[in-house]
Amino acid sequence: MKYRKLGKTNLRVSVVGIGTWQYGGEWGKDFKQHEVNEILDKAHETGINFIDTAECYGDHLSERFIGDYLQERRREDWVIATKFGHQFHGHLDRSRHWDPQEVLRQLDSSLKALQTDYIDLYQAHSCTDEEFNNDDLWTMLDKQVQSGKIRHLGVSLKTNVEDYQTKRATEFNIGALQVVYNRLDRAPEEAIFPSAQKQNLGILARVPLASGFLSGKYKPGTTFDKGDVRARNEKETLQKTLEEVEKIAQTEVPSGVSMATWALAWCLNHPAVTTVIPGCKNPEQVIANAKAADLLTGKHPQNIA
Repeated sequence: MKYRKLGKTNLRVSVVGIGTWQYGGEWGKDFKQHEVNEILDKAHETGINFIDTAECYGDHLSERFIGDYLQERRREDWVIATKFGHQFHGHLDRSRHWDPQEVLRQLDSSLKALQTDYIDLYQAHSCTDEEFNNDDLWTMLDKQVQSGKIRHLGVSLKTNVEDYQTKRATEFNIGALQVVYNRLDRAPEEAIFPSAQKQNLGILARVPLASGFLSGKYKPGTTFDKGDVRARNEKETLQKTLEEVEKIAQTEVPSGVSMATWALAWCLNHPAVTTVIPGCKNPEQVIANAKAADLLTGKHPQNIA
C-alpha cells in the first residue's frame, strides 16, 4: 500500500480507502457485523487505513457497524471520515438538516455510533450553495475542531461542475473535498481540481468505478433489473456507455491487469487526487482494489512513506 498526505490536513491516508454506503442496506444486501468485520480486517491486512461513511447510510447504521468493529481494534490505526446534513427515513429517502444545532446533534450521534471521541474528517454532505453559505454553521464546526471532537473539516460536493464551494473552501477552514471522479466522468478536471490544487486541498474520489461500469463485468447488450440504479439510464445512453467501456478495455487497460484495478489507479495518477473510496461487498474485492497501489507512478505530489 502507498500513502498520501490529505491536502493541508495532517492526515496520512492510504491511496485506496473503503466506501461504506452499502452497509446502510441500500445496495440490495443487508450486511451482518461479521461480514463488515471480515471486509475491514482484510482492508487492514492490505494496508488500507481510510474509511468513509455518513450519518445517512441507514440511520447511522453504517457508522454503528464501523463503531462495533473498532471496539476490538486500535482506533489510531484508522482514519475515519463521516458526513452531516441529512436524516435517513427509508430506502433512498432522506430529509435535509443544516441548522447548526441540528448538525451538532448529528455530530454527537455519529460519535456515539462510531464509539469514538473524535472524527478525523467531518464533511458537509451534498449541500447547496445556500446551505454552505452559513457562517453560524462553520463557526459551530470550528468550535468542535477546537474542542477535539473533529480533527479536520471537508465537503462532499453535490455536483462535479459547480466550483463555488471549492473556491471558498480555505475561507471556511476546509481541508479536503470529495467528488465523483472516474474515467467516464472527468468533469472535476475543468475547475474543481485546479482550485483544489491551488489551495492544497485533499481530494477523495468517490464512484471511481462508475457504479460498476468500469469493473469489467458488463459488455454491450447488458441490461439491468428495474431496481438497479443503472437501469435509470435511457437504453441508448446505457449502450453507448457500455460501448465506451468496451473500447477503453481494449485500448487502455494493460494486458494482465483487471479493469477495476486499472480504473482505480487511473484516478490516483491524477496529481490532484489523494485517495479513491470504492465500495466493497466482500474481502476479495478489497484485495483487488488494493492492487491499484501497485500501478501508481512515483511522481505524485502527495506521496509519502
